[in-house]
Amino acid sequence: MTTPSAPSDVLLRGVWRENPVLVQMLGLCSTLAVTNTVANSIAMGLATSFVLVCSSVLISSLRRFMPNQVRIAAYVLIIATFVTVADMMLEALVPDIHRQLGAFVALIVVNCIILGRAEAFAAREPVGRAALDAAGTGAGYILTLLLMGTVREILGSGSFLGVSLFGRSYQPWVVMILPPGGFFMIGVLLLTRNWWTRRAHARLAAPSPAEVSGRRPTRLAPEREGAAV
Repeated sequence: MTTPSAPSDVLLRGVWRENPVLVQMLGLCSTLAVTNTVANSIAMGLATSFVLVCSSVLISSLRRFMPNQVRIAAYVLIIATFVTVADMMLEALVPDIHRQLGAFVALIVVNCIILGRAEAFAAREPVGRAALDAAGTGAGYILTLLLMGTVREILGSGSFLGVSLFGRSYQPWVVMILPPGGFFMIGVLLLTRNWWTRRAHARLAAPSPAEVSGRRPTRLAPEREGAAV
């Protein structure tokens, strides 16, 4: 029987250790498509996190009443309901961004991040832990979108949130706001995270100075000492 994780671990693991994009490789379609600007990244990240948290809480609340045979259909119905709410909120509050996001808001319904957390965690855990897991996963998703959107907008348009940073003399890297720029950035982030993880594991595996100094040097047998000389 496994020991349940601490609430802080449930909340934080989705940000880095089990990041939905950089580790689980989920939600890549929207990640690559909408991160050409910071505003689009924020809007998509917040909308997806809203749907993720609300659907996880409701699925966890109703998990004992859902027949196993129709659970996936029930998940999709619940997720679609909150996607409709998010879509209407974006259209009312930020119509320009909603127009730029286009069909990707509606496609949140089939985002594997949301359906995956519903099936793997929310349907098996209490409401509080499901909410923490969803909030942490949503934060990790938003962080990844922001990293990609910030770099792509600065290099591809020379601006941040629509505000010019380098003046008219700057020659933008147009490729960064095109699909190849999304693939390039996700590759850079994956490479950076893997390098950081390997470095951290190597540091933990290396013996501490106290352990090294506490070891006694091995003494060769007499016949081997003579052979060594």
